[in-house]
Amino acid sequence: MTIQQLEYIIAVDRYRHFGQAAEACFVTQPTLSAQVSKLEKELGVIFFDRSKMPVIPTETGEILIAQARRVVAESKAIYETVAQLKGEVGGLLKLGIIPTLAPYLLPLFIKGFIRKYPNVKLQVQELVTEDILKRLKSDELDIGIVVTPLGESGILEKPIFYEKFYAYLSVNHLQLRKEKVRIADILGEDLWVLQQGHCFRDQVLSLCEPSKFQRMNFQYESGSLEGLKNLVNKYDGITLLPELATLGLSEEEKTRVRPFEGEQPVREVSLVLTRNYLKKKQVELLYHEIAGAIPQHMTSKSHGKVVKFR
Repeated sequence: MTIQQLEYIIAVDRYRHFGQAAEACFVTQPTLSAQVSKLEKELGVIFFDRSKMPVIPTETGEILIAQARRVVAESKAIYETVAQLKGEVGGLLKLGIIPTLAPYLLPLFIKGFIRKYPNVKLQVQELVTEDILKRLKSDELDIGIVVTPLGESGILEKPIFYEKFYAYLSVNHLQLRKEKVRIADILGEDLWVLQQGHCFRDQVLSLCEPSKFQRMNFQYESGSLEGLKNLVNKYDGITLLPELATLGLSEEEKTRVRPFEGEQPVREVSLVLTRNYLKKKQVELLYHEIAGAIPQHMTSKSHGKVVKFR
């Protein structure tokens, strides 16, 4: 049994296809298939049901693949430990970040991080929270930046900052007459929201009493905050924006941003990792780079009240 063989069965489980797994492992399909078969013969088990398409793990295979992931992770930890003992900062760091943060947060810290740590290759994927958690657990990602608290088993949350929710209003909206908006005054039929799968949608609906939420004659749920903002600009109504998304607004657009009355609703943004995560030094450096790049007042939890998910 070799580490490489274990990596092959993990890849087949990930892609559910021998050809795609071989491509990801930079070997030919016959080579990968032969090594998987060799390991099956050595252990006297069958890892995959090859009669299905896509291939699926057998019941025994699922148990052994989970153990293989742990073994491979521990083998990689040896290299990470040696690098840390030598004081080296380098290697590949795979980061997942949610779409409602990516366009606003990444420009604040990416350039500085790359300049300070040129030997770290930062690979970033924009994904919804559910996919980030799945890829963390399957070792396809090293770290995620998401909105918490999640309470997900096996996942460590490291809060970085707290950003307020703001109301963003159309040009002739009645709420523009007020300096602050009451959450109770936001009407469901007037509110534009993100499509399902985005945690920001769940928080907005939690704030705005989903029982009042109704459809407009024109039904549209955007996959991006920019899409919602543009709808408000061109059409009518209101949407909610997180604090970082308001920083790049034009001067005219900023005149149509309103805070909420009373205790400010905020969302908690955290680094998330598996509890036995590797690359501790890179993670620590990334955390401090992000915390140092955002407005200082946003690092305090007293910034407002964290909005729970529905």
